[in-house]
Amino acid sequence: MNTHFDMQSAGPAPARIVAALAGLALLSACSAEEGPPIDATGALDIPAEVGAVAAEPERDCLLVVWEQQSAPNRDFDRANDPAEGGLISCATGTTASQYEASLAALRDAATDNDRDRMLRELDIPLLYIDADGNRRDLRETDLADQGFDEVFSPEMLALMRNLDLADMTVVPDQGGFFELGAIWLSPGQPGGRPRLVTVNRQALAEAAAAEKAETPS
Repeated sequence: MNTHFDMQSAGPAPARIVAALAGLALLSACSAEEGPPIDATGALDIPAEVGAVAAEPERDCLLVVWEQQSAPNRDFDRANDPAEGGLISCATGTTASQYEASLAALRDAATDNDRDRMLRELDIPLLYIDADGNRRDLRETDLADQGFDEVFSPEMLALMRNLDLADMTVVPDQGGFFELGAIWLSPGQPGGRPRLVTVNRQALAEAAAAEKAETPS
């Protein structure tokens, strides 16, 4: 499927994740003497080369990320690090096994329609983009009862029941997404387990329309 997506509609990962990934990239650059530049607002200004660390063969992002983990799954991570868009470790600051653990939890929660288990996989506030492109930051109270059913529609749950790591596209300093950005996952800290940060029903509808157009009649 075409992996074109609209970054504005998909929504970026939370700022703290970007800052954490910048710190991770600096760990891999052991010879660097200066810290990352900081703008007037106090936010990290991440150099372009941080997102392109995968292009530097002398740097092994997995070795850097594994240092942040107590029990890394080295064989799985090495075999599954390549993804659409780049290496998972270099682009997102965590590993394939951590993404797979999150995807498995989401698949199970969606299969059982288990709200409590689904909520445990969310980064709160969750960025929600409805079918008309309206954006909202949702807290747990917003997801009670009818709000949950709106965000996690039958179509969204169907997508989550079939999440496959092989279908993920990564974007440096943003995380990993599925179905043109219908859902995004990002780690909260270097080496950590990703959480669901964005649910985008508009992107899901666009992905369904694109797939229908590509299907021979």
